[in-house]
Amino acid sequence: MEKTLVIIKPDGLCKRLAGKVLSKFEEAGFKIVGMKMLRLTQKTYDEFYASHKGKFFYEPYKEFMLSAPVIACVLEGKNVINQVRTLIGNTDSKKARIGTIRNLYGLNDRRNIVHASDSPETAEYEIKYFFKEYEIYNFNDDDWRELRK
Repeated sequence: MEKTLVIIKPDGLCKRLAGKVLSKFEEAGFKIVGMKMLRLTQKTYDEFYASHKGKFFYEPYKEFMLSAPVIACVLEGKNVINQVRTLIGNTDSKKARIGTIRNLYGLNDRRNIVHASDSPETAEYEIKYFFKEYEIYNFNDDDWRELRK
């Protein structure tokens, strides 16, 4: 099964939308196999977003991402990377397809509620950046059938 990283951004937490966002992913059939709340520091921001350093949005985005905690989670499922990208919609919430997470809850191209990995390579890097291997829980639905009743 494929895995991806999703970050519920500061606006998602401040608007109290974390549960709604996570529900969208679960309703789409994806499993949450890792999750933690954290506060990005300048160091973690600079490392994680290093590929964007020098771009016009880098500093304003940093101020936003450091303004409140985030929730980082690992989702697992078939074709999860592409399907999550479809569920969240265009980076610019104003251009996002109706019914997507960013269309429903986002404000613009920075305050757009959620980040998601855009490729298998990016997902692997991003997951390893925030999670140790032992923090990812692999479980088979059949093993948990009794608990889902």
